[in-house]
Amino acid sequence: MTAPSPLDPEFLARLDALLGPAGVQEAAALAGLDPGYHPDNLAAGVQASPRSVAEVSGLLALCHGAGVSVVPQGGRTGLVGGGATHSGQVILSTRRLDRVVEIDTAARLAVVEAGVTLQRLQEAAAEHGLTPGIDLAARGSATIGGLIATNAGGIEAFRRGTMRDRVLGLEFVRADGTVVSDLVRVLKNNTGYDLKDLIAGSEGTLGIVTRAVIRLERLVPPAATAFIGCASADSALVAAGRLRDRFPGRLRALEILWHDYAATVAQEHGQSLSGFGLDPAPVYLLTEAEQDPDLDIATAMEAEIGALWEEGAVTGAALAQNERQRELFWRIRDDSDAVSRPCPDAKTFDVSVPLSALPAYVARIRADLAAAFSPDMRVYVFGHLADGNLHIMVGDRPAGSMGRIEAILYDGLAALGGSFSAEHGIGLEKQDAFRRYGDPARRAAMAAIKAALDPTGILNPGKILS
Repeated sequence: MTAPSPLDPEFLARLDALLGPAGVQEAAALAGLDPGYHPDNLAAGVQASPRSVAEVSGLLALCHGAGVSVVPQGGRTGLVGGGATHSGQVILSTRRLDRVVEIDTAARLAVVEAGVTLQRLQEAAAEHGLTPGIDLAARGSATIGGLIATNAGGIEAFRRGTMRDRVLGLEFVRADGTVVSDLVRVLKNNTGYDLKDLIAGSEGTLGIVTRAVIRLERLVPPAATAFIGCASADSALVAAGRLRDRFPGRLRALEILWHDYAATVAQEHGQSLSGFGLDPAPVYLLTEAEQDPDLDIATAMEAEIGALWEEGAVTGAALAQNERQRELFWRIRDDSDAVSRPCPDAKTFDVSVPLSALPAYVARIRADLAAAFSPDMRVYVFGHLADGNLHIMVGDRPAGSMGRIEAILYDGLAALGGSFSAEHGIGLEKQDAFRRYGDPARRAAMAAIKAALDPTGILNPGKILS
């Protein structure tokens, strides 16, 4: 249960006066809310929900003057404790900053407030035949402000970039309440330091996002979705390369799922991969291509997969015959929470590996985890193949084993040109890894930026830089 906050009653009264009675929730009201993926997300006991940039500015000025730290939260779907709180802090929820301000069809952009969910933006853009060019499983809860703060990627990052690449202009509020409004609506803007790129990925430690200008793309419906069994991870790379070459600009997704992950999620949904007509395979690809007026995509994809089968790279494939089957394919990819039912202690890691090194990397970590702990240790691997982003879920973890597991997963990644955190950020949970694997000079530069923009350290303290 959420504990009462020890914040000064006079401070809370000023907060109420600023935001109104509906703008502040205390322990009793928070106790019934879902805390999300971290048990301490609501531990502060006070949540402030401003309705405008002016209220965000006033809230931060109040907290800055009182020395009260502020933790921003959107959909509370972060996986590394970036929104975790403790008593004496104020949660700044963007839930009431929820307006889609404008869809500009000529310029193909949207102006939105930070609390708008990705799904709502997708739906608003789709009414005009457009899309924000980013998609991920938590679309229904993840907010635009949160996506920017964590520089989210998702399934389309290999062709559209991460959230940093989707933002044209940004409005954010500094720790002292100063509003920095740079809501430019053009791609070319060479006017000094690009502050939006700095705020993207900063996890709310440098400023609070309030509005953004998001680039939109033409929405093209899917024409073919295939679940493909591959003889090996190397074979999956071959197949992925061929599909990218065959359908340039039309391939929306190239997801990779190792057998244990795909079979477990399918089983949790009452399905089996054999029900799709697939024999068990070490690795599967989930790929989706968009319609093309000059090409029968479904026929062309079937032919390309057939050629790969004849060459031995592909062991079998199922093409979605209707929207229901397509949704089932995607559920198997997206519902990583299903793994937590048979394996409740599974811990998710998030790395990027250069494609040429990816098969050997997965083989090595599997072997090293088995040797260090047990041959029966459950390891589930899936991710975004085209950009080398892998999600690794490790279960059956002995007490005190996190350091050894991280060493197995992270050692050598930097030398390969990879990253120990691809999408999820640093938050609280990757602090040790950031100290161990992050470049000291880079950390020092980041600390200098933090000190300049938030000299009293009230914005999401303890996250990224401890």
